[in-house]
Amino acid sequence: MHLTHNTLPQEIRIQSVELLNLQLAAAIDLHAQMKQAHWNVRGPGFIAIHELFDRVSGEVEGFSDLIAERAGGLGGTASGTIQTAAKHSYLVPYPLGIADETKHLFAVAGALAAFGGSIREAIEKSTAIEDPTTADLFTEISRGVDQELWFVESHLTPKQVDPSKGH
Repeated sequence: MHLTHNTLPQEIRIQSVELLNLQLAAAIDLHAQMKQAHWNVRGPGFIAIHELFDRVSGEVEGFSDLIAERAGGLGGTASGTIQTAAKHSYLVPYPLGIADETKHLFAVAGALAAFGGSIREAIEKSTAIEDPTTADLFTEISRGVDQELWFVESHLTPKQVDPSKGH
């Protein structure tokens, strides 16, 4: 840890930096997955989905910056290389060789949902270790991920709801 005037106890800062770096690895992976989808999507809705994936990738890149800068602000080191991300990301590898826009939409939605779920767990963990500022950062990211997921899923045809099953 680097010297800092941050008033959080060092043991909390160490735990927070570890948590931040885990999420940073996934955010870097997620950004690359969004670019993979952006570059390779094909179909009747190409331009809208191509531009959507590019916009989503930009948002995810912003999440990476927020996470990395918080780690640095706590006196830690942001571990943000591609090699580190590949080694530590918990995301399922993106399917290569697909072009169909629907398959990309499902893959992107799945990756966003997995990242969002882990970010919500990170909110709980950072709250438990008594770092409310990091919890707040993760809350901000969670809102952003949920919005991006909504935008992506809005390009999929909704399934009919069966009222007899209460869905």
